[in-house]
Amino acid sequence: MKNFTEVIKFAKERGPKIISVACCQDKEVLMAVEMARKEGIAKAILVGDIEKTREIANDVGIDLNNYELKDIKDLSEASLKAVELVSQGKADMVMKGLVDTSIILKAVLNKEVGLRTGNVLSHVAVFDVEGYDRLFFITDAAMNLSPDVNIKKQIIENSCTVAHALDINTPKVAALCAKEKVNPKMQDTIDAKELEEMCEKGEIKGCIVGGPFALDNAVSIEAANHKGINHPVAGKADILLAPDIEAGNILYKSLVFFSKSKNAGVIVGAKAPIILTSRADNEETKLNSIALGVLMAAKA
Repeated sequence: MKNFTEVIKFAKERGPKIISVACCQDKEVLMAVEMARKEGIAKAILVGDIEKTREIANDVGIDLNNYELKDIKDLSEASLKAVELVSQGKADMVMKGLVDTSIILKAVLNKEVGLRTGNVLSHVAVFDVEGYDRLFFITDAAMNLSPDVNIKKQIIENSCTVAHALDINTPKVAALCAKEKVNPKMQDTIDAKELEEMCEKGEIKGCIVGGPFALDNAVSIEAANHKGINHPVAGKADILLAPDIEAGNILYKSLVFFSKSKNAGVIVGAKAPIILTSRADNEETKLNSIALGVLMAAKA
């Protein structure tokens, strides 16, 4: 899949899947779920304060008869129940509503009913950038603060599960740094080269990893050729691995606010997709994120 038009198309074909919405009394989330239902991408179980949810639904013209409802007012209990529905196989993914991210993630990691796998949880953003012939996956812009090389390995593996769900069988991963040469004073360049070697040894599967790359020679063949970089990933990267959360977050928000890019995001590393949308996200972004979760659930 090369753009979100194709992502939505295939989500319709491979769905609908069931979303378990934690603390559903949130206008923006309800509208996103309703859009997904109307598109035939997903159905939903709404868990939370149903009285408040009904007030919101009435205001925006959503018929709650189209949804299964579970009235749990306590935020922690509602989050735990939403996660439990997924662990019991009654839903395919969990979506954050009007609740702090820390609370929903605590439920996801609950030892008894949670979705923990022992793997690192990481955020994968997907961007459809005007002028490019492919989607870009940016990771990790939201979860892991300053990952070491072993955490970066798991972040790559998580991002590959998303790429594979979008039928990108062998994604090209660029370990981004400030420069494209190893510098012993810059640990991220050392990590990047080590990740490349791990992939060559078969320790990272399902992708091609290269690094270190500066952003320009990771995404532009012209820039890579100008620097004389000869690597399968050079100028052709699908997955952009940020060295830390600060670089990842700045890259993510630069694309959101400085370009006309369409985007989506999901947290991976658990037994099922975790959809956390921001209030700043527009309706299209929320729908794209649900579609991303649907494709991941269909691939599982």
